[in-house]
Amino acid sequence: MSQATSTEKERIGFIGLGIMGSRMAAQLAAAGFELTVWNRTTSVAEQWSQQHGGSVAATPAELAAASDVVITMVVDDSHVEELLLLGDNGVAQGARDGMLCIDMSTISPAATREIGSRLAAQGIAFIDAPVTGSSPGAESGTLTIMAGGDPADIERAAPLFDVMGAKTVRCGPLGEGQKIKVISNAIAASNAAVLAEALIVADRAGIDLQALSAVIDGGAADSKMAQLKLEPMISRQYDTLFRLDHMIKDVDLAIEVAAQSGAPFDYAAQTRSAMAEASAEGFGEIDFAALAEALHARADATGQ
Repeated sequence: MSQATSTEKERIGFIGLGIMGSRMAAQLAAAGFELTVWNRTTSVAEQWSQQHGGSVAATPAELAAASDVVITMVVDDSHVEELLLLGDNGVAQGARDGMLCIDMSTISPAATREIGSRLAAQGIAFIDAPVTGSSPGAESGTLTIMAGGDPADIERAAPLFDVMGAKTVRCGPLGEGQKIKVISNAIAASNAAVLAEALIVADRAGIDLQALSAVIDGGAADSKMAQLKLEPMISRQYDTLFRLDHMIKDVDLAIEVAAQSGAPFDYAAQTRSAMAEASAEGFGEIDFAALAEALHARADATGQ
């Protein structure tokens, strides 16, 4: 079957119902799209379906057979490759004529291009469309989406992006969305590290941290990271919006892009070191604001 006409809503297959994916898929379901979902843990998909409707597929191939467009929102390169391409149960095995695959995960630009090439050889269109905005943006449908690929494929995906996000930036050829995403995440992580270190300095200098926070709010030092991370860092209670280990992966990809371009990314590398220390202390599965714990430990060691 060919893709839906412009007057019809395309049938959507959504793979990956984690912190971000579950909320993004819910936005599509609420907008009236017919969804088939798949998650590695079947009970998660079943619970999502009970709440939001739609069907649960037994395999990615079964999901593909019921869909015009397939969206992946998973962890890394190997997961995207496996789900789309590998074995009898991959999306490519069940793909319909005219299928479009959209990867909204954050993976390496090189892997994105390789996966796109292999899908194209089977007649399947592919674009990368990583997102920023964390779980609050996914919950409210206000993500920023960074789309790379053929302009016609991005145009086809626009009705979906308009539901899940407040802004779609067309970044260029396939893989360019991923480049921009990982650099953006490296900036966010480095900003969070500076905020954490500033709070430690302020606390040891006897400064009222809430007064500092009030000055930052709306001032020259304000940022999205300040809005999201200052209070968790002050209280040292880190509700998970974006896992620390996932941010380490993204910053590693940004450092790789920098190395390939021949440019240093020293602040990203320093932030990566602090995050690795926090992960080693058991904070890897909670929010990346917990990188503050590594900086607290460094300050404690310095003060001894």
